[in-house]
Amino acid sequence: MRVTDYIKSSAGTAFSFEVLPPLKGTGTAGLFRNIDRLMEFAPGYINITTHHSEPVYRDMGNGMFALGTIRRRPGTVAVATAIHHRYNVPVVPHILCNGYSLEDTEYALIDLQLSGITDILVLRGDKCKVDANTAPVKCGNKYAIDLQRQVNRFNEGFFVDGSEMKDKGVPFSYGVACYPEKHEEAPNIECDLAVLKQKADEGAEYAVTQMFFDNRKYFEFVERARAMGITIPIIPGIKPIHRISQMSVLPKTFHVDLPSELVSELLKCKDDTAVAQVGREWSIGQCRELMEHGVPSIHFYTINAFDSVYDIAKAIY
Repeated sequence: MRVTDYIKSSAGTAFSFEVLPPLKGTGTAGLFRNIDRLMEFAPGYINITTHHSEPVYRDMGNGMFALGTIRRRPGTVAVATAIHHRYNVPVVPHILCNGYSLEDTEYALIDLQLSGITDILVLRGDKCKVDANTAPVKCGNKYAIDLQRQVNRFNEGFFVDGSEMKDKGVPFSYGVACYPEKHEEAPNIECDLAVLKQKADEGAEYAVTQMFFDNRKYFEFVERARAMGITIPIIPGIKPIHRISQMSVLPKTFHVDLPSELVSELLKCKDDTAVAQVGREWSIGQCRELMEHGVPSIHFYTINAFDSVYDIAKAIY
């Protein structure tokens, strides 16, 4: 069953979550232990993030440094395949523009298709981090819409060089990202929604939001999207706060606002244990309100917060 089929057929609000591939050299045991716990809530699908190479300077031992690259979290396709077969649940690996050539993307699609995985999330991805004086990490598609067109062309049975496939296989179904508080590079919310409409018109079957902490922003975003003729499901993304440092890190990194009431409660906390409890309670309140409004699914960002996500799911499902 594909993500869109699951969303449409689910009697209530579906549960899904996102995981990171393990750090290079650490194995999958820890990841599987965390997934094992969350399987209690019968997730409809599991997302797997993708990470491009990062520039690093290596000490040559002679006073000189050489610029190279490293992927700290390789193996998205392999991890997606392992989760798919271990848990018999749909998986949604992320496919990125940044850091990947057109051929890299094509090979990833081929490998996923051969593994029986045909749900993906199409994203531009984080900007390639490079020094001002160096060439950027190789990039293929510039924007998510360009990546969508490559996937569409692949679904039609054509490789990037224009040659035709002998067997185009099962086509990919894909979702995209959206931003209730607008993308950082969008001049205003209207322009950002116009981009989302273009993504939907080009074939995106659903959208998953960036994390947000004020449900009003999600509801207003959905209302404006519908007014623009965007009809695809818009799945809210929830991230429980569990460290005091996230009060500054999350707004800076993800360009989201924290409501005054939440900040006030976090400032009363003496340590991260108390912060995590406040974060769980806030997320539970968010989720219950979202469920009352009949959202099709709630998607959880679990990064370093599996315990919190487990407690939240236990309270609402």
